[in-house]
Amino acid sequence: MRHNLPMTRRTLLGGAAGAAAWGAAEPTPVIDTHIHLYDPTRPGGVPWPPPNGRVPYQPMLPRQYREVIKGLPIVGAIEVECSPLVEDNQWVLDVAAQDTLVVGTVGNLEPGRPEFRRQLDRFRKAPLFRGIRCGYLWGRNLRQELAKPAFVADLKYLAQAGLSLDTANPNLQLLQDVLGIADRVPDLRVVIDHLPQFPPPAQAPASGAYTAAMRELGQRPKVYVKVSQVLRRVEGRVRADLPFYRERLDEIWDTFGPDRLLYGSDWPNSDQWAPLPVGFALVREYFAGKGREASEKYFWKNSLAVYGWVKRANPRPR
Repeated sequence: MRHNLPMTRRTLLGGAAGAAAWGAAEPTPVIDTHIHLYDPTRPGGVPWPPPNGRVPYQPMLPRQYREVIKGLPIVGAIEVECSPLVEDNQWVLDVAAQDTLVVGTVGNLEPGRPEFRRQLDRFRKAPLFRGIRCGYLWGRNLRQELAKPAFVADLKYLAQAGLSLDTANPNLQLLQDVLGIADRVPDLRVVIDHLPQFPPPAQAPASGAYTAAMRELGQRPKVYVKVSQVLRRVEGRVRADLPFYRERLDEIWDTFGPDRLLYGSDWPNSDQWAPLPVGFALVREYFAGKGREASEKYFWKNSLAVYGWVKRANPRPR
């Protein structure tokens, strides 16, 4: 896949040399909180990605992910479900069980439906099942669902089970909806995925609403953010230089602080912008400037607080 990305010396640090760039000390171990697993060669194919899109339409499984992260200090990954099919939750659990690099999965179930609690009780018996994803995907409308008492009751059931809620996809309405969820179900850990990909609205009224939503979200202690999907294509070229992104990353840091930010690669969806090591190098550089403690929180400690992922074969993190 052509990325139209100049492979500079800084970009190349994202590969094997990237681990050394952390300094003389042992590199901070990393939990990647956002990867997708799928196999288009399965009988019946897959709902996503489309055959002719930017995302690779070929098997993307733990063994392929292991190849991509060679030379990086990634020691575990959390799969986020990319299919609306209930049984695909089980397929992912079966795949994850065969590779200890996968330390958790975020499933795809629909709160508010009569079968939700039965389905959740079924899948959460597996220790790797750490939560669900809900939002503006697969034709679903979070705002409409949030108005239904059964939906809110099921989110409370999710919180009581000690599981988390990931959201998709970021826009102003979703940010406002997350506020609604946080206020109705304050014990639920909510993760806003891919916030860097959603820039502040340009129009003055919308910008004011965005600023207000961000300010309020910053005051909700159980709302977390994945600093994922950071890279952008500008005039046909993907920018990989930190100064271009610093203002946006600073805004997210200033709003949520060091205890509520998570690393996620969004692999292999991230391939439509650049290879995983490129995006990794950029956020590594940014958080290295925040100090070792902040880097450890971002790259693994906060993910443990959010997901309670399962420590498997790798001796790190500790």
